[in-house]
Amino acid sequence: MLKTLLRLLCRMLFRVEIHGNINLPETGKLLVIANHESFLDGLLIGLFLPFRATFLVHTTVLDNPIFRFLLSRVPHLAVDPTSPLAMKKVIKLLEAGEPVVIFPEGRITLTGSLMKVYDGPGFVAAKTGATILPVRLDGAARSYFSRLSGNHPRSIFPKITLSFLPTTSIPMPDEPSAKLRRRMAGEAMRRVMQEMLFASQPVQTMFSAFLDAIKIHGRGTRLLEDMQQVEESYGQLLKKSLALGRLASKISAPRENVGVLMPNVTNTICLIFGMSATRRVPAMLNYTAGTAGIQNACIAAGLRTILTSRKFIEAAKLESTLANLQNVRVVYLEDLRAQFGLWDKLWLMGFARWMPALAVQHGRADDPAVVLFTSGSEGKPKGVVHSHRGILANIAQIRAVVDFSPSDKFMVTLPLFHAFGFTCGGIMPLVTGSKMFLYPSPLHYRIIPEIIYDRGCTVLFGTSTFLGNYARFAHPYDFYKLRYVVAGAEKLNEEVRKTWMEKFGIRILEGYGATECAPVLSVNTPMACLAGTVGPLLPGLEFKLETVPGIAQGGLLSVRGPNVMQGYYLFDNPAVLKPPLDGWYSTGDVVEIDADGFVRILGRVKRFAKIAGEMVSLEVVEQIANLASPTCQHAATTQTDPQRGENILLFTTDGTLSREALLTAAREVGSPELAVARKIVPVAELPLLGTGKTDYVTLKQMAEAAK
Repeated sequence: MLKTLLRLLCRMLFRVEIHGNINLPETGKLLVIANHESFLDGLLIGLFLPFRATFLVHTTVLDNPIFRFLLSRVPHLAVDPTSPLAMKKVIKLLEAGEPVVIFPEGRITLTGSLMKVYDGPGFVAAKTGATILPVRLDGAARSYFSRLSGNHPRSIFPKITLSFLPTTSIPMPDEPSAKLRRRMAGEAMRRVMQEMLFASQPVQTMFSAFLDAIKIHGRGTRLLEDMQQVEESYGQLLKKSLALGRLASKISAPRENVGVLMPNVTNTICLIFGMSATRRVPAMLNYTAGTAGIQNACIAAGLRTILTSRKFIEAAKLESTLANLQNVRVVYLEDLRAQFGLWDKLWLMGFARWMPALAVQHGRADDPAVVLFTSGSEGKPKGVVHSHRGILANIAQIRAVVDFSPSDKFMVTLPLFHAFGFTCGGIMPLVTGSKMFLYPSPLHYRIIPEIIYDRGCTVLFGTSTFLGNYARFAHPYDFYKLRYVVAGAEKLNEEVRKTWMEKFGIRILEGYGATECAPVLSVNTPMACLAGTVGPLLPGLEFKLETVPGIAQGGLLSVRGPNVMQGYYLFDNPAVLKPPLDGWYSTGDVVEIDADGFVRILGRVKRFAKIAGEMVSLEVVEQIANLASPTCQHAATTQTDPQRGENILLFTTDGTLSREALLTAAREVGSPELAVARKIVPVAELPLLGTGKTDYVTLKQMAEAAK
C-alpha cells in the first residue's frame, strides 16, 4: 500500500515517465544497473521496478538520516565499490537468485554525466554470468536532491524519465590474470553504461531539441555571443530563430534545400534553427571554396537560392565570387527584412515566441536537417545529407562519453560549414545548455588565445594545424581554464601534442570522424585515452574491417549507425539522393582496432602510393618528415613515373630538410627506404582548405607540374 501511494505521489510531483519494456529471463541471475543522478534514484527504481530487489548503496548515502530511513523500508546492502569483500557479498546474493540493483559509478554524479565506472560491478556480472538490465534515469540530477554545482539548472520537481533498455550480459574476459580480467570486465561495464546513455536519448528534430533545452535551462539563461560581444539568452535566440525561419520560408518551399553562405555569427545559428522550425534544409556552403567550388556544390544539391549577408560579402570581398555564379539566386538578409510585415510581427510577438511548439510546422526526426559538403580535397564536393535524428544521435553519442555541461563555454572557431564545426560547435552547445563564443575565422592565431583567456572558455575544437599555431602565439596562462582540447579533421602532429603538454599542461584529445558520419566516429576521453590512437568508436556504431590488397596491416573501415548520412548528392546526378548500401559507409581509411577498442589510423586508401610494386602509406612518409623536422609542416603526394609507377614528393616548409635526414628518421622508426620521399620541394607554406585540412588536390597539381 505504501509503495502504491509513493508511486502515485512521484508520478504527480515528478511527472515520471516510463519508457521501454522489461523482458526478463524466466530464471537465472539478474543485475540491474543504473546511472546515479541523485539521492532519489534508489527510491525511484524501487518504486517502478515490477519486482523486489536488493539495493547496493554507497556507504556515504547512509550518512543522511532521511535516506537511511527510506532505505530501511527496502532490502539494501551498503558497500564500498572499491572493496573486493563487498563484491563477494553481491556475488552470493546473485547466486542465490536475488535480483540486485547497483550503481556502477558508486557515487552520485557531480557533472550531470557519467563519472568513473568501478571495475567491481563489471567483474560481478562476468563472474556470475548474470543478465544485465540497464536503467537510465534522466531528470533527477536537476532536482535539489542531486549533488550538481555551478550553472546546472535546478527545479523543485523536475520531470523524471526512467528508460528500461534491452538486457545484455558481460562474458568473462579471456585474460591470463585475475587483475586483467577484472579491468577488462570493468571496461565492458563502462561501455554498457555509455551505450545505455546514448540509446535512451529522445528521438526528435533539432528545433524540438532546442525548445527542450529552453524548458530545462530557462529563457533568461545567457549563453551565446559572437564578435559583437553581446551574450544573448535562450529567449532572444528563440525570437531571432523564429523570425529568420519566417523570412526563409518566404523565398523557399518546405523541404527545399537552401544555400547558407554565412560566417560564424549568432544570426547563422539562429537561421539554422529557424529553417529547422519551418522544415527548410540549410545547405552549408564553404565561402573559401571560390566560385567553382560553390557552383559545384549548388549543382550537386540542386540549390536555386543562396541566403547570405551583404555586410559579410563586402567584408570577405566575395562580390566577384557571387557575381560569377550561374543559375542561382542570391538573397541578402538585409533586403529580406523588408518583407517582415505587420502580420509577421504580430505572429512573432503575440504568438510564436510564447508558444513556439504550436507556431511551427512539425517535422519528423528522419526528415533531412542539413546538407554538408565534403571538402573536395580529392575531387568535386559531394553533398552529404543528414537527418535530424543523425545530427542529434551524434551529439548523444558524444555526450555519452564526454561530460560537457552548462558550466562549460565552447570556443567555436571552426566554420559552421564544416561538419565538425556544425555539430560540435554550432548545435551541441545550444541543445545541451553550454555557453559558446562564435569566432569568424580560425586563422587569427594571435587573437583567439586572448579571447579564450578573456572569455574563460573551457572547450576548444581544432585541427592539428590550427592548434599548433595557437600554441605558438599564446601566453602560457591563456589556456588556464581549458578542460577539453579536441583535435580532429587531420592527424595530430606529435610536436603539437608535446607543445601543448609542456607549455600549457593540457592533454590534447585526438578524435576521428567524417562529414558522412555527422561527423564524430571516435574520440579519446579522460576515461579512455591512448596516445597515437583516435580513441574507441562511439556507442551505437557497428564496424567491419575489409582486407585491402597490397596492404598487410589493418583493414578498410566501414561503419553503420544512427549518425551515418542518409546519402550523397553528387555533381553528376544532381539533387538525387544516393544512400549508402545497407546503411554501411566506407570511410576509405585503413585502420587497426586493438583488443580495448582503440582505433589507430594507418592511412587513407587513396593516400597509398605504389612504388616498385609495393604499397607505401603517404601518412608514414609525413610521419618520417615530422620526426626529421618536427617544427615545420610537411605533406606528401605522388607524381606518375613510367618506370616505378609513382614517385613520392614531399612538400615542406623546412628549406634545409635533406633526404639524408629523412633516411635517418626512417631507420629510427623502422620504416623501409621506399617510405622516404624521392623528391623534396621546399615551399613557403602548405596550401590549406578553409577547414584547416591540407589541400591535397592543389599539391597533386603542383607535383605533376614539377616534373
